[in-house]
Amino acid sequence: MQSTGNTILITGGGSGIGAALAHEFHAAGNQVIIAGRRQAVLDAVVADHPGMAAVTLDMEDPAAIKAFAEKLVADFPALNAVLLNAGIMVAEEKIDLAIAEATVATNLLGPIRLAHALLPHLEAQAASTILTVSSGLAFVPLVATPTYSATKAAIHGWSLAMREQLKATSVEVVEIVPPGVQTDLMPGHAENDQMMPLADFIAETMGLLRQQPTPAEIHVERVKFLSEATKRGEFGQVFGMLNGAH
Repeated sequence: MQSTGNTILITGGGSGIGAALAHEFHAAGNQVIIAGRRQAVLDAVVADHPGMAAVTLDMEDPAAIKAFAEKLVADFPALNAVLLNAGIMVAEEKIDLAIAEATVATNLLGPIRLAHALLPHLEAQAASTILTVSSGLAFVPLVATPTYSATKAAIHGWSLAMREQLKATSVEVVEIVPPGVQTDLMPGHAENDQMMPLADFIAETMGLLRQQPTPAEIHVERVKFLSEATKRGEFGQVFGMLNGAH
């Protein structure tokens, strides 16, 4: 992925990792469009970044995603990158079907639907990139958030398969694999000193994204405790540590 001169859509761009990456891509000389549910939150980000654009989008709504993609391509014909960052993380007591269905719709179906809608346009570009966002929990699940962990494992598998499907096209697929980061994804995360500071995560991630060629998977050092647990033969130990087993 080239580091500048892109026209990039960032979903979930109003806060947290999405807003921070939007800032970095904008500062590096890219046309950035952020998308999210709340216009006021998006507008606040854009106000600090002259030239950035914002559009509302409900990632749970298939019809809205299709209409959004059509208008986006019409308004930004140079679009050549999409960062599928929007996601929700909610604790579940046993199986909470409402939470599970909303999580699957937002974290898994939403990115697949949006990628499907934008893929013909992206394939027509000389070089383009789909960036997905999974999680260290794709590799070692958190018991308190089973559906979130499952959707991120699915995004990891989907990214692997789509990268292979698209290898003969102009579209590259890059997966960003965050650890726990100090954002408002869940209550208490932003203040939790066990989480990686957002600024540190963004700096390390952008450094990896600037490498040429861009790595297929972006693993900051902090996430490798989880993402490489199986490779180290330590899955059971790490699962127990993550989930409070003694």
